[in-house]
Amino acid sequence: QVRVVESGGGSVQAGGSLRLSCAASGSIFVANSMGWYRQAPGKQRELVAAITSVGSTNYADSVKGRFTISRDNAKNTVYLQMNSLKPEDTALYYCKANLGGYSYWGQGTQVTVSS
Repeated sequence: QVRVVESGGGSVQAGGSLRLSCAASGSIFVANSMGWYRQAPGKQRELVAAITSVGSTNYADSVKGRFTISRDNAKNTVYLQMNSLKPEDTALYYCKANLGGYSYWGQGTQVTVSS
């Protein structure tokens, strides 16, 4: 059974940094793509950043230049380095892993940025 587990969320002041981690376990496949999404209260879930198994990346315009996504294929783990955080980055951050033709979501990790 595939499990996707996020970690690294927390509370920081504006301008601070956080690093999120997400590990997908229980599959013999290397994740085709992995990504981070976020959902703020009253808003729809949105893509933050995604990365393929060969390292191609995609970022939301709102985080370009501030966030960096990376991955370790051997561990089916993806990271999100978040710098210069803003209050509008406050949200529940979810990890998604595409494995063996299916998509798997984590439970989310809260990021709160205070002004």
